[in-house]
Amino acid sequence: MWGLRAKVNAILCVGFLSGVPVFAATPEFAAVTPNHPITLPQDSGAHAPFRTEWWYATGWLTTPDNQPLGFQITFFRSATGHDAADPSAFAPSQLIIAHAALSDPAIGHLTHDQRIARQGFGLAYAKPGNTDVKLDAWKIIRAVDGHYDVTVDANGFSLHLSLTPTQAPLVQGEHGYSRKGPRPEQASYYYSEPQLRVTGSVVRPAAAGTTSKNETTVTGAAWLDHEWSSTLLDADAVGWDWLGANLTDGSALMAFKVRGRDGHAVWAHAALRNRDGHVTTFDPGQVDFTPIRTWRSPRTNTSYPVSMTVKTGALTWQLEPLMDDQELDSRQSTGAVYWEGAVRVSRDGVALGRAYLELTGYAHALRLGKN
Repeated sequence: MWGLRAKVNAILCVGFLSGVPVFAATPEFAAVTPNHPITLPQDSGAHAPFRTEWWYATGWLTTPDNQPLGFQITFFRSATGHDAADPSAFAPSQLIIAHAALSDPAIGHLTHDQRIARQGFGLAYAKPGNTDVKLDAWKIIRAVDGHYDVTVDANGFSLHLSLTPTQAPLVQGEHGYSRKGPRPEQASYYYSEPQLRVTGSVVRPAAAGTTSKNETTVTGAAWLDHEWSSTLLDADAVGWDWLGANLTDGSALMAFKVRGRDGHAVWAHAALRNRDGHVTTFDPGQVDFTPIRTWRSPRTNTSYPVSMTVKTGALTWQLEPLMDDQELDSRQSTGAVYWEGAVRVSRDGVALGRAYLELTGYAHALRLGKN
């Protein structure tokens, strides 16, 4: 499978959310349009006619001794443009890529792993109709009752988690049509499942000065995103800031800003669903991410704004990281280096919830090309 890496790096470039690989739009791939509402649960499965797709779960966990952990598991499906009529079982028509990470303050830095393989032979796949994605022993499967089973046995840590919905999915944008730029084709289909109740166990990495790994039961709350698209971001885009927040009163907040070369927003959007289910959306001029404090990676020398304020209309949210060192280097799979971390959410000094913040394009501008 790793023999594909050179080819993958030559044809992939980084796209929206989670360092996902996105290709230039071509006529043979399906287009995202505003007149195709998302239908669940059918749309929880794979959409092979579109060029790229990802299932992205993040969350905060609590150990029996009340210690916090953060986790991330992301599966990507990427169509390569290979002739769909090729009957060979080895035809590289779809790639499956996965990232997993654990944020453990006892370790002090992000522990992460990554995988990549061509789809086939029952070893790597993303099935249509219902979430069922697998890459070797890593998998995320949606059961009939809507809960997700996550299994990841990674290098140095493991995640064995059950994610159970406690509220309806949050369909983003206009019935799932989510703009990512000033042109209408710069869009994805996008829905979220916030406030997922988490149970299960994790194997934590060995702490400094020890050799034994630590398996522990956990509980917590998670956020799951599912997106699919066929297009690039705007040519002026260099990266983005994204937030998915589970608030303690049952509300859910999603916000993002696609940054241009001058640091200003190429596009921005936010959605806030209150505990009663009412959704308020915010247009590009109502959303902004403003750095408060930066952290510089000792490995890549990249500076990330790990402490930020996020503006959504009249509301301003403060973000503080669980720990500063949550940089993920995925150059062996998607080619991206980005910061993906657990953060606390407050407003006017009052704690309001827990979230995940993603910061891309800070290590280097995304090579998005022209479109």
